[in-house]
Amino acid sequence: MKRYSYLLAACLVLTISITGALAQDEGFIYGKVFTVDNKVYEGPIRWGKEEVYWVDLFNAGKEKNNNLRYLSSREREQLDDRQHSWGEWNGGYWRKWFDGWERNENDYTHQFTCQFGEIKSISPAGRKYADLVMQNGDRITVTGEGYNDVGLEIRIMDPEMGELDMSWGRIEKIEFMKAPKIIPNKFGKPLYGTVEAFGEKFTGFIQWDHDERLSTDKLDGDSEDGDVSIEMGKIRSIERRGGRCLVILKSGRELRMEGSNDVDSGNRGIIIMNKDLVAVDVDWREFDKVTFSETIPATLPAFNEFADQRPLKGTVVTRDGKALTGRIVYDLDEEYTYELLQGKRDDYEFITSFRQVKKIEPLSEYRATLTFLSGEKITLDDAQDVGERNQGILVFSDAKTDPVYVLWEDVKSVEFK
Repeated sequence: MKRYSYLLAACLVLTISITGALAQDEGFIYGKVFTVDNKVYEGPIRWGKEEVYWVDLFNAGKEKNNNLRYLSSREREQLDDRQHSWGEWNGGYWRKWFDGWERNENDYTHQFTCQFGEIKSISPAGRKYADLVMQNGDRITVTGEGYNDVGLEIRIMDPEMGELDMSWGRIEKIEFMKAPKIIPNKFGKPLYGTVEAFGEKFTGFIQWDHDERLSTDKLDGDSEDGDVSIEMGKIRSIERRGGRCLVILKSGRELRMEGSNDVDSGNRGIIIMNKDLVAVDVDWREFDKVTFSETIPATLPAFNEFADQRPLKGTVVTRDGKALTGRIVYDLDEEYTYELLQGKRDDYEFITSFRQVKKIEPLSEYRATLTFLSGEKITLDDAQDVGERNQGILVFSDAKTDPVYVLWEDVKSVEFK
């Protein structure tokens, strides 16, 4: 009987492991690609050599900021003066970590960034433009100037033809849909593990060098015996050792690697994704070690989990005690729960969606505390969304009047509902 119990337990563990692995398939980007000559391909999709999950980020630029029309002449003049001082302080522009938010003086257009799961379809509109339809029906035209997610090559894993690389100019439309629970042919398995960095630990799905995120992706570098290119799925751990890395394979084999941006100071950072935060980016200088897990206890969100897309609504409390309730436009730009908020804590970059945020409380002109729906709190700084470069908040009350404009320095709290 005891032997039977052991066998039953072993089978149960194996079943849970297999079920967990298969459940990840719904987390892959999946859909149909329609070509300009009416051909249709369906299967898992990879954006260039990078994005492959619904939680991955789509980056592009907005052409204009329509919310400027709600500002009075005096408010616009004040904003221009503040923008001018920010530009002088920071050399005229600044660039965000997750693929470039460049702002020039008196330019109030923002980067458009969301997770791929928020998008229903993408239609190329020339070499550097695209028309997006969000899951709630919103239509957005974006530009690829300065960003690499518009105008690149798209990969689709066709069940008959295998992996197909398709140029942007051949695509009429990409229509996203929920992925099957089991995808027989896919690009690889997710990388999951724990990153140790300057005394802290972050656990979740891993993107190495902002790039490698699948078991089939390669870690490149020079070893003592020559050039090597190792599949990430064969690696147990990577540890930074000065200007090189100690790589331990699952077989127990050890390699000391250097000579490429995968394993030296050219590494762009290690991104960790989990349920509370869209991404935590650990700078190479802070990184100590990553240990990959054999099993994946968490599941990647499926396409349908992004369907609840709503305008931002809530209450803004000002420092003089006024409470303004209604629809909110945050930082004179973000209007929907699918949009993203970013900031920095110590030397780590954080990004989350407004969907996950319950409350924002500025602590000073440079930082703010975020309270998540889960109850967790984090204090962020050194970014436009949570500091003095925030361009202010518009609040549209239920009455049909012009919105109230609140400068960031006058905000005591923003609570979303």
